[in-house]
Amino acid sequence: MNVSTRPDLSDIKLGDWVDRRLPAALRPYTRLARLDRPVGIWLTLFPCWAALIQASHGFPDIRQLAIFSLGALLMRSAGSTVNDIADRKFDGHVERTRFRPLASGQIGVPQAVLFLVAELTLAASLLFFLTPFTRLVAISVLPLVFVYPLCKRFTYWPQAVLGAAFNWGMLMAWSEVTGTIPVGAALMWLGAIAWQIGYDTVYAYVDVRDDTRLGLKSTAILFGSRGKACIGLFYAIAVAAWSAGGWLTGMSLPYVVGMLVIAVHLGWQTWRLDLSRPEVNYRLFLANILTGILLAAASFAGSL
Repeated sequence: MNVSTRPDLSDIKLGDWVDRRLPAALRPYTRLARLDRPVGIWLTLFPCWAALIQASHGFPDIRQLAIFSLGALLMRSAGSTVNDIADRKFDGHVERTRFRPLASGQIGVPQAVLFLVAELTLAASLLFFLTPFTRLVAISVLPLVFVYPLCKRFTYWPQAVLGAAFNWGMLMAWSEVTGTIPVGAALMWLGAIAWQIGYDTVYAYVDVRDDTRLGLKSTAILFGSRGKACIGLFYAIAVAAWSAGGWLTGMSLPYVVGMLVIAVHLGWQTWRLDLSRPEVNYRLFLANILTGILLAAASFAGSL
């Protein structure tokens, strides 16, 4: 008898700590908020922390750090809930997403919408602790949050929209600390978008077979066999934008060293990429947590 050695690509591992330790009523909402898969939280937090450090030119105010960390957690969770509501009819037909709460029928749309309202209400409560300008910047991201899940239906560039929304906290950090968003800060944000197009394309290659069958679009489908070169190009754009942005925001020599380390790390990722092996691509996607750590560390070192 032939036994398949192909790994299960589901992003929800049944029998994990959620199933073992949480009451049954809480499990679908924990997974809806992606608390069992925190990689997206870290990928949102580290660029935001880097921006706070750069804007503060040193260790940021603890109060601001706490507010932005909670905001990143809540908005990433809310964005995930919006995504799952919009994609519930597709997710059940995609290997990676087939066990998600809405796709598998663990909860219905009304419960998910109520949960989304609760997430957005909590996130909105943080606005009272921010300046009026930062509140305006924060509210401006909402159209991106709600349009992103629909993008894969009509554009090959949903990763660009996600990158803009995912890293919006970088712009908010500058507006809150300095009252303005300088050119250097905008370049850092654009660099983060390019970085996200790169690593989220790596992630999209995990789903490329199912997405193609379902008629969905992504940069992975657009790039096809040229994926390595295209991902490497966006990683190079990210490093270039972060280098220029760091120079414009007054980062010192250690920041340059940090950029060199990030360039080597992203180059290694590109070299290791194997378009025909989804399990390798998923591990490379996870490796970008280290990229975020390096960006925050370089920003701190460059502020000394």
